[in-house]
Amino acid sequence: MRNNIRAALTEGFNCPIRDPLWGHVYLTPQLEDIVKSPPFMRLHRILQLGPVSVVYPGATHTRAGHSIGVFHLAHRLIRTLAEYGADEWLTEVGVRSFLAASLLHDIGHFPYAHSLKELLLISHEELTGRAILAEPLKSLVGKSGADPAMTAAIIDAKLETVDAETCFYRKLLSGALDPDKLDYLNRDAYYAGVPYGAQDVDFILSRLKPHVERGVDIDSKGIPCVESILFSKYLMYRTVYWHRDVRSATCMIKKALIDGLKRSVITEEELYNLDDQGLFILMRDRACRLPILSLGEQVRDGRIYESIVEFPFDEMAHIAQNIDFLDINKRSLFEEQLAEKITEQAKTAFGQDDVIIDVPETVSFETGLLVTDENSVFSESSALFKKEMVRAFRKVLRTVRVFVAKKHDSLFNPLHFSKDLIYSIL
Repeated sequence: MRNNIRAALTEGFNCPIRDPLWGHVYLTPQLEDIVKSPPFMRLHRILQLGPVSVVYPGATHTRAGHSIGVFHLAHRLIRTLAEYGADEWLTEVGVRSFLAASLLHDIGHFPYAHSLKELLLISHEELTGRAILAEPLKSLVGKSGADPAMTAAIIDAKLETVDAETCFYRKLLSGALDPDKLDYLNRDAYYAGVPYGAQDVDFILSRLKPHVERGVDIDSKGIPCVESILFSKYLMYRTVYWHRDVRSATCMIKKALIDGLKRSVITEEELYNLDDQGLFILMRDRACRLPILSLGEQVRDGRIYESIVEFPFDEMAHIAQNIDFLDINKRSLFEEQLAEKITEQAKTAFGQDDVIIDVPETVSFETGLLVTDENSVFSESSALFKKEMVRAFRKVLRTVRVFVAKKHDSLFNPLHFSKDLIYSIL
């Protein structure tokens, strides 16, 4: 490893942070200043998994802890790749920018996990890039030896760059074996108390080989590592991230905020840079102007909607042709029609706000990793994850559900509610 790269990766890392997952994580004094800055401190007030704690009470870890974990794994990753030959195209400023990017990759993240993900908002990656190019982070990142512009461009792919080194770091930070995924699978499983997410990080790092254009390659001995990550991702989605009650809490927040934005009771700008408590306070304070915003307080109090029917997305192929139904920002029309039909059958008032149709997005299990000794991409290698298996995983995970306010759940046994009502409104 060239001396300047070795120095960038080893010298000055004498400020320890104790992490429950990885043990001691060492920062430089300049990186420690970033961790103590107000933008980073906000991440201590955002739960990594938002409503998951409704189901798994231990899952109260934060974006801050995750970000420090990602930095730790990114530091290990780039040291390994530099020793395996990546130092040929790495620069000292580039390495420091990658480390800063790994620490700050979630600095623009929305509150309450991914509850705001489908709203028509600026992406959290773009917000992160903006935050890094503004004070106080711009100066703090610069003092760490990183280039703020390069750091922002590693995270926000919309920032144009023709620099091959920056593109290399992008692929490291967002890929099949990226430090973000390796941390969140391990960390989320640890705090949720489930066994599905644990990964053999030491062995994974030992099988990676750097490639200036692709980021990293693996050999066939590394195939089980990738399979383990994909299996873990599937199991974590099925049991934790997309648990029925988690989906309910998430779609309640989404429904309320979509209506709040549509009616200009809440503005987009007000949702940026909030923490979890700030989001719930905003919804509570505006509920007097728009009652549906009281769903935020219901979620916070654990009074989530009940699922009354669910079925695989693939069972209703014609859904895919109905663009308005797939667009969460237009789905309220279908919820209104469904509420009317339920009112007819139940012979009781049933409001549009009392029903939510939840259609999850598609989860990606694709990987473009090259298996070098088989000279094939992962999906065409000797790996078990063929296209048929990926389709099966997606089919199981992508479950359409209808949620109703808990005060109405007793209506649906005598109604024999079924997906026929959904068919009738499409």
